[in-house]
Amino acid sequence: MENTHNEILLKIISLIKSSENKYKEKNFKESLEDKLEIKSLISKLSSNKEIMDKYKKELSKLYSSKFDLIKDHKMRIDDQKRMKIINLLERKSQKKLSHKDYEGAVKALRRSEKYQ
Repeated sequence: MENTHNEILLKIISLIKSSENKYKEKNFKESLEDKLEIKSLISKLSSNKEIMDKYKKELSKLYSSKFDLIKDHKMRIDDQKRMKIINLLERKSQKKLSHKDYEGAVKALRRSEKYQ
């Protein structure tokens, strides 16, 4: 079981890097597809705290910045407010996706990941 979790984590990390590269190349549709696959895999592992911590650590490496307003905001709000923001951004992403706005959809998902 643990081996399967590690395989899934490695796949998630690979998808995170792949999505980021595609985003930088302005291939928003494929970047979004990778993000959605990551979300699907994460939903299977959300009960495993160790895996979730590694996932969050990988995201923090990706989104680290000297001036990170979301990080500052995240430290000042409670978990309930943070979850509301994440859900709002995920709904926004779905709405953008339904209008075939792949760039907007992937940007909203990336922003929601920063609140993780």
